[in-house]
Order: sequence, then structure tokens, then C-alpha cells
Amino acid sequence: MTNGARKLVVVVLLVAMVVSLFEGYGAMTLCNLTDEDLETCRPAVTASPNPPEPTGACCDILKNKANLTCLCEYKNSFELPLLGIDPNLAMALPQKCKLDPPAGCQ
Repeated sequence: MTNGARKLVVVVLLVAMVVSLFEGYGAMTLCNLTDEDLETCRPAVTASPNPPEPTGACCDILKNKANLTCLCEYKNSFELPLLGIDPNLAMALPQKCKLDPPAGCQ
């Protein structure tokens, strides 16, 4: 196999791995939240000049389903920006929904 062919195989494998990684995100549950739950809150945590306030549905999900301590563990994670989520906006959600954030998660 030539050098160029090897490089092409490596690139194809890397692309396949990245695609499968992102497909896996859609199928998983994160801190008791389904993909649908996360999408409900996405507008309020997507980096933009003026993100909207969280909806009542988003706040209900945080109050009734979310494991806020678990979510806090993603505070400094590289994964949130990869998903288009601003970590600072995400960490502000509990307060915006009038919920007490876990100790040390502000």
C-alpha cells in the first residue's frame, strides 16, 4: 500500500469514528435526561448573543427528571461545546428555573 493510500485509509477511519461518536450521543441518556429532554432546553443553553430564557417545559424537566449533581460534573467538560452547548448558560439553568443548584456548582 502506498503512503497516500495509507493516509486515505486513516482519514476514512477517523471520519467513521467521529460520525459514530456523534450518533452515539443521540442515543444516550445523560444525567437522567433523554435526547428529547435535552432538546427542550437546548435554545436556552446554545451560545448566541441573546439566548432565550428556559421554557416552563425545560424547567419542569430540570426539576422532575434531571440529576443536577451529575450535570454539574460537565461544568468544565470539553463535551458540552462539542454539542453546541455553552457551559456557562447550562450551569445558569437551575437558578433561572428557580431551583437550588448543587453545592459547589455555580
